[in-house]
Amino acid sequence: MERRVLIHAPEPADADALARTTRGLGLNAVACPSMSVLMAHLQEGAAAALLTGPSLALLPDAALQSWLSAQPAWSDFPFVVLMGQDGHTPQAMARLRELGNVVVVDHPACDETLTRAVHAAVRQRHRQYTMRQQIDQLEAARAEVQRLNTGLEARIAERTRELAGANDRLTAEIGERERAQTALLHAQKMEAVGRLTGGIAHDFNNLLHVVQMNLDLLGRISKEAKVQEISGRARGAVAKGARLTSQLLSFSRKQSLLPRLSDVNALIEGMRELIAVSVGSAVRVELALDPAPCWAVLDASQLEMALINLAVNAREAMAAGGVLTVRTEHVQREAAGSLPAGDFVAVRVQDTGAGIPAGVLGQVFDPFFTTKPLGSGSGLGLSQVYGFARQSGGEATIDSEEGRGTRVDLLFPAVAAPADDVPPAPEAAIQAVAAGRSVLVVEDDAEVRRVIADSLALLGCRVMQAADGRQGLEILGAQARPDLMVVDYAMPGMTGAEFIVHARQRVGAVPVVLATGYADMAQVGRVLGTQSILIKPFEISTLAACVAQALAPAARGGNPGTLH
Repeated sequence: MERRVLIHAPEPADADALARTTRGLGLNAVACPSMSVLMAHLQEGAAAALLTGPSLALLPDAALQSWLSAQPAWSDFPFVVLMGQDGHTPQAMARLRELGNVVVVDHPACDETLTRAVHAAVRQRHRQYTMRQQIDQLEAARAEVQRLNTGLEARIAERTRELAGANDRLTAEIGERERAQTALLHAQKMEAVGRLTGGIAHDFNNLLHVVQMNLDLLGRISKEAKVQEISGRARGAVAKGARLTSQLLSFSRKQSLLPRLSDVNALIEGMRELIAVSVGSAVRVELALDPAPCWAVLDASQLEMALINLAVNAREAMAAGGVLTVRTEHVQREAAGSLPAGDFVAVRVQDTGAGIPAGVLGQVFDPFFTTKPLGSGSGLGLSQVYGFARQSGGEATIDSEEGRGTRVDLLFPAVAAPADDVPPAPEAAIQAVAAGRSVLVVEDDAEVRRVIADSLALLGCRVMQAADGRQGLEILGAQARPDLMVVDYAMPGMTGAEFIVHARQRVGAVPVVLATGYADMAQVGRVLGTQSILIKPFEISTLAACVAQALAPAARGGNPGTLH
């Protein structure tokens, strides 16, 4: 098509001349006997069209104009028209302007002029075809670029989603690691503070114990009313100090708890009036106790203290009144943190007070932390609750929201109910049992050792004293077997539990009273049990009753104590 030249001339001689010129250029000459044939070939495509002046009058106006208007942007079809001198009429000139790309050659024309005109028209059309090819290539390239861009955008979008997902996972992992590090640092801080608190509280507890027993001795020696009044006030102050050290030791998880099988529901029901008094008349107390028995091994007095602490905190949070709910229930827990999986007794204490700000919620179990005004609280109430729960094999958690109240949950491992109630031990006449009996006192603190020895002497006992476990074993090896040993737990070199084991290996099953305020009760329980344990500070009457209970089997001729 690119080398085809269309020829239309009414005169046969003109048609032959145009065909010869076209073939002389190596082109394909196509004669069109009619205008309809010419239009059909134009639709198919050609390099140029050769016309004569008379052909102009025969061109179809509408069809030609439609074809010319429909040419693509690259196309401007060339026409070569042979026109005689008499053919330059206004109508002919108008028709030439309609054709657009026209080369007019005067007729008759020499072969050279016609050849150049045809050659120029064909070359011009060739350039148009070349442009068409370039445009097609550009369009194909643009389509390919568009396809590649679309694919690239899709890959970029997919990669962006992948990176966003990876970033989200990384952010979550970083957050989880930060939370774990924060929890670890908090646990380490609590452990360090607990060790420091426990050591200080132990020493302070010994001082209170000395003061307590000396006041008791003073009250027994002097019966004057004034002396009794003064010593009574002093003992009240000692009792307050003892509660403070008890809270400190409970937080440090070094308090000498006396865990026994306890009915948690019965304990809480028995405290109903005490809790109501603690919160005041503006707060309504509601107990929602699990209908199923809730038995746990714990120190009942420490649970009572924990509930009173929580009740007092709730009262402070509900200055305008509200509701305090104490609920118990059985909870099945999966293994988490330091707690194994199993059945737990949950004690939930919830108030409708002001709540705790989220920013300080994580600090409420810290010792000495309080949201109360200066001088209004020691900051040890919740730390005592936390330490008691952890030392009892459970945990304490808190949930609060400003304006919606606070809930503290205490979890304790649940145990089966006892088959039978154990009757209390019978009382014995203290002086009759203790008088003349030999007692070995093993205590590293000289003041505590002296006051215990004086108290036992007041009961009529013969007292031997040892400053530590090693000296106590030497006394056992050098002197007769004592009737009773009163042993401290926390001593340098050898703990009280270790001394009891070595002593019984030497002299047999001697009755033992363990006097301590800072003990690993799990180890003590394996050695001695909890039947003959005195928690410092204690009164002489308490010591006397415990000594009489320990000596009673021997006085009746029974086995004086067994190794647990």
